[in-house]
Amino acid sequence: MTSRKKYHTFFTIPLILVFILNAISCKQSNIKMDLNDDTPVLQGIHESGVLKVAIDFNSINYFVYRGKPMGYQYELVQALCKDLQVKPEITVNSNLHETIEGLQNGQFDLIAKSLTDIRELRRLVDFTKPLKQTRQVLVQQKPKNRATDSVYVRTVSDLAEKKVHVQFNSTNYHRIKYLSAEMAEAVEIAEDSVNGAEQLIALVASGEINYTVCDENLAMINQMYYPNIDISLKVSFPQNIAWAVRKGSGEWKEYLDEWIVRFKQTKEYRDIYYRYFVNPRLASRFNSDYHSTSGGGISVYDPLVKELAAKHGWDWRLISAIMYHESRFDPEAESWGGAYGLMQLMPATAESLGVADITDPRQNIEGGILLLNWLNDQLKPSLPDSAERVKFVLASYNIGLGHVKDAQRLAKKYGKNSQVWGNNVDYYMKNKSADRYISDSAVKWGYARGEEAYNFVNKVIANYEHYRNLIPE
Repeated sequence: MTSRKKYHTFFTIPLILVFILNAISCKQSNIKMDLNDDTPVLQGIHESGVLKVAIDFNSINYFVYRGKPMGYQYELVQALCKDLQVKPEITVNSNLHETIEGLQNGQFDLIAKSLTDIRELRRLVDFTKPLKQTRQVLVQQKPKNRATDSVYVRTVSDLAEKKVHVQFNSTNYHRIKYLSAEMAEAVEIAEDSVNGAEQLIALVASGEINYTVCDENLAMINQMYYPNIDISLKVSFPQNIAWAVRKGSGEWKEYLDEWIVRFKQTKEYRDIYYRYFVNPRLASRFNSDYHSTSGGGISVYDPLVKELAAKHGWDWRLISAIMYHESRFDPEAESWGGAYGLMQLMPATAESLGVADITDPRQNIEGGILLLNWLNDQLKPSLPDSAERVKFVLASYNIGLGHVKDAQRLAKKYGKNSQVWGNNVDYYMKNKSADRYISDSAVKWGYARGEEAYNFVNKVIANYEHYRNLIPE
C-alpha cells in the first residue's frame, strides 16, 4: 500500500463535556466566562479592519494545494470577510483550552472549526446557526471474510473490550468514552497526542492499529485514498456543525446568523460545498504530493527553492509564495512586459545579476533571490525592522526601488510613518498614479501603477502566512 508522509494535521472538533467542565471549575480555569460582557465585537472588527479567526488544519477545512490556500472553512471565512470588508487573520490552533480562552480574551473573534453544537459547550460559547451536519464513524479495515472475521466490528456493542485509538482531547475521544460508559464491558481507549485523525486513519489502513473514530466527512475523503478501509458503522446521531463566538456577543452573533442563513442559499456556497464534499476529483487532489496534509509540498521546485533560499538566508516558503504569484510555478511564464520564468525576471535585470540563462529554473530562482538580497541591502539602513522591511522589499521587487522610495517620501510628507507599510506607506503606493501625487515635489520617479505593487505585497504576504501555518519549515 502506498504510504503518505505523516504530518500533524491537528484535525480536532473540540468539545467540552461534563468532566472537562468540572475540571475547569475545580481548577478555576483562566477561561473567562463573563456572561454579561457587552463588548461590541462587530464594531471592533470594522474599526480594526481585521477578523481574527481560529481554524483547524485538515484536508477539508484548511490546507494548501499546489501553492494555493484552500478549504471549506477557509473559503467560508474569505466570503465572510468580503461581506464585512475586512481582512482575515487566521491562526491554526488545535488546543481546546487555548482556543476557547483566546475567544474569551479577545485573541479571536471567531472559531471557524467544525464545532459540534452541544449543551455543555454552550456554557462557554455562543453558537451560530448551523453550517451543516455530520456524524462520527468507526474506521476499520474491510473484512477478508465478513462472516468469520473476528476483528471486524459490525455493531457498536461489538466494540466492548476492543482497543480504539483516537486523537487526544477530541470529539472522537469523548464520543467513544460516552459509548464505553454505556456498555457492560468497557472499550479500551488509547488517546494519541501525536497523530491527528488523518494519521490514525492511515495507521488503520496499513494495519498498524485496528480502529479509530472520526468525522464522517473526513472518513469519506480518506476512503478515496485508502479503499481498504470500512466506515459504515455510525457511532453518533447527526450533529449540527457551527461556528462559535464569545458568550454574549450580541450584535456580532446576530450578524453571523443572518449571513450564514443568507449565504447558504447562494450559488457561491453550493460551489464551495461541492468542491470539498462532492467533487469526484477530491481523491486526485488529496493524493497529491503538493497537498499540505499528505505530501506536504508546495511545488515540484521545493528541493531547489529550499537549497537556494537556505544558501541566501531566506525562508523557502516566502520564495515559493513569490513564485506562486509571479508564475504559478510555470518556468516558461512570460508577462506582457517581457518578464520571464518562475521569478519573472526582466532580461536586463537578469543579466546584471549574472544570470546567463533566464530560462533555466535554477538560475531564474537564484537570480530572483539575488535581486531580493540587493533590495534588502538597499532598504536596511532606513528600515531596521526586518519583518516590516520584507514588505518594502516585495514592493520594490514588483515595481522598482525608486517608486517605493517615492511612496516613503510621500508618507513622511503627509504625516504617516515612512518605516511602516500597512496603513502608512502602502496608501501612497496604491495611489501613486493619482494626479495629485504625480506632480508632488516628493515624487522623483514619476507615474507608476502603484496598485499592482500594493496588491502584490498583500497577496504574497497572505500566501506566505498560509504556508507558514500549514507547510513544515
